Amino acid sequence: MSTETIQTVHAPVPPAPEAASTGRTRLPSVVYVLAAGTFLMLTTEFVVAGILPEMAADLQISLPQAGSLITVFAIGMIVGAPTMALLTMRMSKRFTLVLAMLVFVVGHVVVALSSSLPVLLTARFVTALATGAFWAVAAVVATRAAGASAGARALGIVTAGGALATVVGVPVGAFIAQGVGWRGTFWVLAIAAAFATVLIARLVPADGAGAPTTSLRTELAGLRSTRLWLALLACVTTTGGVLAAYSFVAPILTDQAGVPAALVPLVLTGFGVGSFIGTILGGRFGDAHPGLVTIVTPAVTTVLLAAISMTTGAPVAMTVLIVLLGLFGLSANGVLINLAVRHAGNAATLGSALAVSAFNVGTAAGSAVAGLALTSSLGVHGPAAVGAVIVALTLIPVVALAVLRRRESSPAAATRP
Repeated sequence: MSTETIQTVHAPVPPAPEAASTGRTRLPSVVYVLAAGTFLMLTTEFVVAGILPEMAADLQISLPQAGSLITVFAIGMIVGAPTMALLTMRMSKRFTLVLAMLVFVVGHVVVALSSSLPVLLTARFVTALATGAFWAVAAVVATRAAGASAGARALGIVTAGGALATVVGVPVGAFIAQGVGWRGTFWVLAIAAAFATVLIARLVPADGAGAPTTSLRTELAGLRSTRLWLALLACVTTTGGVLAAYSFVAPILTDQAGVPAALVPLVLTGFGVGSFIGTILGGRFGDAHPGLVTIVTPAVTTVLLAAISMTTGAPVAMTVLIVLLGLFGLSANGVLINLAVRHAGNAATLGSALAVSAFNVGTAAGSAVAGLALTSSLGVHGPAAVGAVIVALTLIPVVALAVLRRRESSPAAATRP
């Protein structure tokens, strides 16, 4: 068996203190605190979409200009995650997380106080850089804290915090904006992040005296792993395909399936609840059966997206399909992040950061391609049809990973020096 398989993060991870010799490991509290952090991070990324009219009216700008606050955040995540991982690699994990949260707080205070679009764009971009750094380091810290036998489950909880943002964070943010104005949404996010910063500072363990140090050369050497790039490719395609359909789910529901516009938020809530449950279940089974989870999930998702593209005038059937898409579509993300961290070897933080970038690249690319499909002859059937093709491509890297894993666990591989 190769050392790449057994080397998860920077150093061998001992079992978590709560682990018993038999039975399921009880995850440490820090995992749930990090999940709260990702909840705030994903809420701020998507909440702007729910308060665009209020922001545009108050700032006296057009809706496309207000929408650029979403675009610049996505760009910051794509660029920021790997960049910040390299810039902070000599810092302790706890210090990096606290610093990222402090930047997050300041960025939201600046947005809440400013009326200048350039200042808002800059603040959003800097906040996205901090968000990318938080995601990258949080994945490594959660994996270490949970232990090698529960790494995927811990990351399932952390990423479920992000999924919960679409169910609770975004609707609550929009509700606050309607009650006290859109600036109130950013003030609440800043205050909540300040409390989370205190908890992170208290619960994230300090790096031990013997903690390994890395250099730029070591981090970049981790990029030679074929398995890492297979995992990253799966991150791009699985997210890109699902978001291709989800980005245009409103016209799909109303114009294609005939769902009343007033019921669209309820269907989206069903998607979010399904995504939350699916992410937790994916992480729970991902430690023992990573190959099964990462293959079955895109296979089922491909079928669901194909069914969505072909369903016409059936509101009940479409609602069920959308909820099931939430349940399966992104449920393997925690497992894929865990694979990226594991196969990056000593460059665990960089591997995690690249996974964050890969998800955002998939989101941007999938949405763009789906937009083109929407204007094609396929019309409202186009986004889901394109999404099915993109997600189907996920089977190529995940099957390759499963084959490599099976070869390593074969008796012949075990006898090799």
